[in-house]
Amino acid sequence: MRCVAFVVLLVLSLPALAQVGGISAYEFLNLPNSATVSALGGHHMALMDDDLTLAARNPSLLNRAMHDRIVLSHAFLPAGINSSYLAYARHRDDLGTTFHAGLQYVGYGNDLVRRDPTGQDLGTFGASDFALTVGAARQIEERLSVGVNVKAIASQLAGYNSFGLGLDAGVHYQDTTGRFQISLLARNFGRQLTHYDSGGTREPMPFELQLGITRELKYLPFRFSVIYRYLDRWNVLYDDPNAEDNFTLRLIGEEETGGRGAGAVFFDNLARHFVLNGELLIGKNRNLRARVGYNHGLRRELRVSDFRSGAGYSFGFEWQTRRFRIAYGRGTYHLAGGVNQVGVGVVVR
Repeated sequence: MRCVAFVVLLVLSLPALAQVGGISAYEFLNLPNSATVSALGGHHMALMDDDLTLAARNPSLLNRAMHDRIVLSHAFLPAGINSSYLAYARHRDDLGTTFHAGLQYVGYGNDLVRRDPTGQDLGTFGASDFALTVGAARQIEERLSVGVNVKAIASQLAGYNSFGLGLDAGVHYQDTTGRFQISLLARNFGRQLTHYDSGGTREPMPFELQLGITRELKYLPFRFSVIYRYLDRWNVLYDDPNAEDNFTLRLIGEEETGGRGAGAVFFDNLARHFVLNGELLIGKNRNLRARVGYNHGLRRELRVSDFRSGAGYSFGFEWQTRRFRIAYGRGTYHLAGGVNQVGVGVVVR
């Protein structure tokens, strides 16, 4: 129980360092690292099974079923941007611990155009991000496990480099049936060790505290998850100064125009914390899995005024055998299209 207390205290001691996307370094760490995560809304951290890619999101999900598994995932992003993830896991019975190592890479291309303040072409440059993750988890009670990931992060942009160190810590619980699971997770706690500019200031890490619940129905092969993001921070709204007013408030004998009502703002902000997803398990051995997800925060942030789009919605599938699996996920981000992600996994033993 001392291990549990330590992880819980670590998780609960971090709220003051929380940041919302767009104002911190190494934002690529929040990209979906696999087709599974992409299909399930971009965040999935409360399901313990044999999918090794989930351990990159939540290290407490590592377990003996992942022993000797290798996974490779690749995302096809717009403008020729590449994002890949490779990982391997091994369980040690003598230590009662499962270990894994993974490498995340994002390449933005080497033909980006450099321009001066007047817009004049100064040639091309490249940019890329890397994160090497090692982690471990062990079961400390019959249904309780804890895990930690340590990340060495490197980023380079047009000859400017930055290095950082990150940490994920998680606690996972599942009931005796395995149909109910819950996780508490602190992601991307750490520090930027070197700045892109030697004279610059240290940028914050994209820290986030998450709570997730997964529930499988008793009489139907379907499970759903509810992820609550930014447990450490309430206000995740972007105050757009160019947003048009969309309601009229009538006072006694006069008319006043303003922004949305307090109730609408409250519920919009609340909904942005949630990611919802579901997974239908098809076949006697559940070999085929159909997935859908919805991320309200992503939908609101990437919406286009006066146009409807599929931003925030995602879907995918996975087919697996005892030793092999292949997965596909698609997340929609804009009217122009979405991101396709494919992944394969094999057991090498």
